[in-house]
Amino acid sequence: MKFDIENTEPSVLYKLLTGTIVPRPIAWVSTQDKKGHNNLAPFSYFNAVGEDPPHLMFSTVRTGNKNKDTLNNVLQTKEFVVNLVTESLVEQMNITADSVAPEIDEFALAGLTPIASEKVKPMRVKESEVQFECQLVHHYFLEGHKNGGACVLIGKILLIHIEDTLLIEKFRINLESYKPVARLAGSNYAKLGEIFRVKRKV
Repeated sequence: MKFDIENTEPSVLYKLLTGTIVPRPIAWVSTQDKKGHNNLAPFSYFNAVGEDPPHLMFSTVRTGNKNKDTLNNVLQTKEFVVNLVTESLVEQMNITADSVAPEIDEFALAGLTPIASEKVKPMRVKESEVQFECQLVHHYFLEGHKNGGACVLIGKILLIHIEDTLLIEKFRINLESYKPVARLAGSNYAKLGEIFRVKRKV
């Protein structure tokens, strides 16, 4: 079956993209507005984009041509933290996906502990085992949209926090201890599952 983008409803395209491009890591993005109100929300259009220097990206939809609080905060302050979601935090992550008023603190709503960052103002999620303190370096609004489109944000990683128990020899991540959760489609999520190796030819 073929789907011509111009003749396919956005809701169908969303299902096709989120159902086929899987699994996707989840960026649990914490921000603050200019008044210091905390915001925390998950985004599954997310990944690393380079390590020299290290940058990551996430994007947020603009349904109905409206910015999410996360986008407004990042554009105002140029700072954010990406906290990674593990199996024990799924329920709390899901709570923070709800649309609430900008002044509502999702940390409190989900029973999470905000802790101070070292290089940026947004708080980190204490319960998260991996956190990236980031400075916005670039953003881009997608053109040609039908219902608000999306904005892609690229952040330079200033500081990485990793729980000591996740690190093994030569700074590798212990996949026996690290239990990240990935986004699939609809209400579906995934765990790591079977791990196999394919070595590159020298």
